[in-house]
Amino acid sequence: MEPVSLMMIAIGLSMDAFAVACVNGLCTAEEKYPYALKVGLYFGFFQGVMTLAGYISAFFLRSYILTIDHWVAFIILAGIGIHMIWQAYHQKELSCDIRNVDSHRALLTFSVATSIDAFAIGISLAILQVNIPVVSIIIAATTFCLSFAGVIIGKRFGHHLGNKTDYVGGFILILIGLKILMEHIA
Repeated sequence: MEPVSLMMIAIGLSMDAFAVACVNGLCTAEEKYPYALKVGLYFGFFQGVMTLAGYISAFFLRSYILTIDHWVAFIILAGIGIHMIWQAYHQKELSCDIRNVDSHRALLTFSVATSIDAFAIGISLAILQVNIPVVSIIIAATTFCLSFAGVIIGKRFGHHLGNKTDYVGGFILILIGLKILMEHIA
């Protein structure tokens, strides 16, 4: 996989974690840098592990989807992108209705929720036959960095960002899906 495509996937996947981290930064009472480190570690770890889990599970399905793999990758990536844009469109504003954003239980819940799409991407990556340990580490590291930054930014500018990051991430994933489809059709 090309490094540019890989980074675009990593950034696209990280956008929902970044958005949640911004809200968490806005809503937390904890000191921002230790909390940013904790959020980054949770979100990064789960994005990497879920990508790997999706990749591994795809091998059980591989023989069934080999002839339509590019369509599957396109549908998964575009579907996640459209869903991210739809959610962003329907979310009116950021709020701190979430209780105890600082707790390990809340961080675990947020981490799993924001990494479900990484599982689907892992399936797509298996179709593309990438070096999954490297890819998972890059996705985890990118998510860590963006989540860490998200907490800091959320603490400082959270009310101004809103849900714009989900729009960007959604469009990136749709474009990558189209690129994969066009490369296999051409």
